[in-house]
Amino acid sequence: MSSQQENVESMTGFGPLAGLIGVWEGSRGTDISPGFPDRMKTDTEKQYHERWVFEPVNPAVTNHDQKLRQLVCDTSAWRGSPSTAGKIAGEAFHGQRGYWIWDPASKMVLNSFAVPRGIVINAGGMAEPDATSFELVAEAGPEVYGICQNPYLVENFKVVRYLLKLRLGGDGSLDYEQDTQLEIKGRGLLHHTDTNHLVRQNP
Repeated sequence: MSSQQENVESMTGFGPLAGLIGVWEGSRGTDISPGFPDRMKTDTEKQYHERWVFEPVNPAVTNHDQKLRQLVCDTSAWRGSPSTAGKIAGEAFHGQRGYWIWDPASKMVLNSFAVPRGIVINAGGMAEPDATSFELVAEAGPEVYGICQNPYLVENFKVVRYLLKLRLGGDGSLDYEQDTQLEIKGRGLLHHTDTNHLVRQNP
């Protein structure tokens, strides 16, 4: 089999996830975090650079009669300038690793990922095979599309709902809006939002 045939074969069956495969970067990220009041004092501190890497998993993963296609996804984000909150320019402040999963039988899209702060999120939704946008949700409590987190976070910064809206553009762009809703001890329900515009990088 030629390398071109192998590449075509590796893309088969990924449905709406096929358009994500590759490397994406963007420098227009905006991070609005509740943190401590007034901790992030300037607009510059809220900006970040980001890199997403999607790689296909072959062959397909099977759960008995369920056949799933998966992409491994690694995400990193870092500030472009120093921060009064103690962030160092060029140092990654966020990373996550997980899988994007497509179930063609049920048309389920699942973003299953872990953040190295002791939290794992399974955010899911439905999409058509040719979809170019997704809306995925996870909530604390349910066994399906749920959130699992360490005791400290549950006590002080409990994530109760996670929402991701992602849109692929026909020009090689990817835009997303992310809303992480937290019950913060002594402060109630607050929103931590992130948005960015990413561009596919040349191989």
